[in-house]
Amino acid sequence: MRHHTTAALVLTALALTACSADPSGTAPTAPSSPRGGHDAADAKPLSSTALSKRLLTEKDLGQGYVRQAEGTQHNDDVTVIGCPALDKLGGDGATRQSLDFPNEAKVAFTYSGGGDSEVSEELYSATAQKLSDGVGRIFDAMASCPKYQVISGSTTIDMTTQTATAPDLGDDQWSQLLTYSVGGQRSAVKQTAIRTGNIVVVVSGSPALVSTHLEKALAKARSRG
Repeated sequence: MRHHTTAALVLTALALTACSADPSGTAPTAPSSPRGGHDAADAKPLSSTALSKRLLTEKDLGQGYVRQAEGTQHNDDVTVIGCPALDKLGGDGATRQSLDFPNEAKVAFTYSGGGDSEVSEELYSATAQKLSDGVGRIFDAMASCPKYQVISGSTTIDMTTQTATAPDLGDDQWSQLLTYSVGGQRSAVKQTAIRTGNIVVVVSGSPALVSTHLEKALAKARSRG
């Protein structure tokens, strides 16, 4: 199973689920109301087309990165066991394949320089309040269940969620480390989401790669094209 991280089967969880390796954690801190950042004046959400122009590219990441083909599969037959809060979110919310915002853009890469690790980026745009409420709801749901299982088709995935302090970037921040165990194999995926004005940047994948490229992704998301 690959980490749709875009991140992959999630977030980030939350907007991702794929299967990467290499841990290092961080955690969700979702403010009750969004703070106004330097982009807060841009009240009108960006279109998916506009967001796609702000995604990271192989050139931004450097040598050794290969873009993955876009996935078209959705886990409609997903069941969550042991986490009522996530079960209420349903399919995509429970596995974090996508956040519930119409304006979005996604990209995923494989990095051959680190044992075929993965990193993915998702961009979403809406009003600051909708972004803060939506992302916070999912991260809070995942944080409420340190251990649970996800049943996807005939596959049972044992999952654990570990939260930590998110980097002090943007206006709102969330982050977590997800560990997946399938058939005796374990893999860790780090998911970090940053809201800056009317955009949320979600970077997921190998913890080391997320830490390396998060600020770069945020800077490009803030650019004007």
